[in-house]
Amino acid sequence: MVKRMKKRDGQAGFTLMELLVVLVIVGLLAAIVGPILFQRISPAKTTAARAQIESFSTALDTFLIDTGQYPTTEQGLNALRLNPGAPGWNGPYLRKEVPADPWGNLYIYRAPGRSGGYEILSLGADGLEGGAGDAADVQSWQN
Repeated sequence: MVKRMKKRDGQAGFTLMELLVVLVIVGLLAAIVGPILFQRISPAKTTAARAQIESFSTALDTFLIDTGQYPTTEQGLNALRLNPGAPGWNGPYLRKEVPADPWGNLYIYRAPGRSGGYEILSLGADGLEGGAGDAADVQSWQN
């Protein structure tokens, strides 16, 4: 029993030219939409850092009410999760471990801070103090 292949009338599949046209269109769309999406990511990270700092501030204020003082710089933000030996500690004050900032760097906590109390600082995308744009610092005293 021999099977015969039927001849196909008309086209089957795409030509190389059609594929190239589709690739060019997809490339143009990516070139237009990509930068727009990228511009939205940076402000979102800054907003997320501000929200995390605000959450830390609330937890630090509760820590102050319970213990009568803010954690020291050496105790850091981890004092909000683990009792540093402070009398009156009634934590944990954060539900989860202290996260890194949206750029993957650790938050900087200092007590006393520049304006008294404490300060929390995210160094931005570049991980260095100062900067502008994506590299701008997010600071608790500027929230």
